Amino acid sequence: MKTSKRYEALIKKYNPQETYSLKEGVEILKNLGSCKFDESVEIHIKLNVDPKKTDQLIRGAVELPYGTGKKVRILAITTGENVKKAEEAGADYVGGDDVIEKIKQGWLDFDVVVATPDMMPKLGQIGKILGPRGLMPSPKSGTVSQDIAGAIKSLKKGKVTYKTDKTGVIHSAIGKVSFSTEQIYENAKEFIKEIFRSRPQNVKGEFVKSVYLATTMSPSVKLDVNELRNIR
Repeated sequence: MKTSKRYEALIKKYNPQETYSLKEGVEILKNLGSCKFDESVEIHIKLNVDPKKTDQLIRGAVELPYGTGKKVRILAITTGENVKKAEEAGADYVGGDDVIEKIKQGWLDFDVVVATPDMMPKLGQIGKILGPRGLMPSPKSGTVSQDIAGAIKSLKKGKVTYKTDKTGVIHSAIGKVSFSTEQIYENAKEFIKEIFRSRPQNVKGEFVKSVYLATTMSPSVKLDVNELRNIR
């Protein structure tokens, strides 16, 4: 695979074959960000799970101390008095049956969906649209809640949802290159701790197989899983 001159220059700043502590990895990453825009900092975690087994599907949510630096467009699907509560909490779009119909027609201008429990049967109509995109609300990730205002406020503060993909990998943005080293470190630490806590009881052997940090345009930095296992 042909690589760009910029990419070749970046990998000379560190050894891509080495594993690094979280603190070292974040410091390297800060030095790799070199684009004209504020790149996202991403984490990629490969888990020892079989995504085809429902009891090994890892999903949830974690509130990052410093947020992701990205404005999240929130769609709230609810009815009645909860419509006003959702609007006041800061949802970008609020609706019920009308929004479901709009999504059926192809509208997807949002980043996360929250819903009240009474709307879940109707959301089944658009499950095949939202599910593959990781947008389907779930009680486990805190995006299905009777307290819809509280769910929206948590997302606005920096709560991120996560889910294993078809290969058993979790991908998430955990900040911006413009964040301080300490802010990226604290966000990454909180995210990693949450993933270790999510281990299913029926998983044998090591749960976390590998962890990488990267920016939007940089090569990845491999972290030392043994060190991460004991992170506090």
